[in-house]
Amino acid sequence: MDAVRVALLREVLAGTEWLQDTRRFAGALRASVARRHGGLLLVGTEGYEPWHLAAHLDDEAAWSGLPELSPTLVRHRVPPGVPAHLSVGLGRLEAARRGETLLVVTADEPGDGLLERVHDARRGGATVLSLDGAPAEAGAELRALAHDQLAVPPPAPCSTRTELDLDTVQHLVSAAAGENGLPAPRGGRRRFRDRLARLADQLTAPPPPRW
Repeated sequence: MDAVRVALLREVLAGTEWLQDTRRFAGALRASVARRHGGLLLVGTEGYEPWHLAAHLDDEAAWSGLPELSPTLVRHRVPPGVPAHLSVGLGRLEAARRGETLLVVTADEPGDGLLERVHDARRGGATVLSLDGAPAEAGAELRALAHDQLAVPPPAPCSTRTELDLDTVQHLVSAAAGENGLPAPRGGRRRFRDRLARLADQLTAPPPPRW
């Protein structure tokens, strides 16, 4: 989803709670990585790896001049022969320490193994944020571990709230995190031209490959 489509989506969502909620959560994410300078760890569940969020945060880190937004994707299973940046296993969470930020994205039940490692990360001093798309009862323990969280509940039959899926919310959060970042210290005019050129490339390019 490129910047134009994000802007159109925000127009559609104007007046709903989603814009305020996603910007608040993006602000918490940005403030944590900017203030603590320890790096960002990103993990999903065994059945859901947040590839697209990793790629978009990496892009927003470059755009915003806030390199700390670029995440390390932590994986439940690491296939042999993958590049180094895609070969970080769950053991990394056990080593998380003060100054680091852990963003947990769940589309289903997190599972005991992940919860145990998130607990280890929090006990080690990491700030834990949760983008939670699991059913309410399945995500309760993770929400209790998180310092801040944004719930993306499955659609309810009688709900009057505008419903969004987890992927769409991830786009809104990553875009807001980048927009609110600190500007690059020099080369503002060149940086603006680069963003325009990159946007033009996005509008004409096919969907990106798996990150």
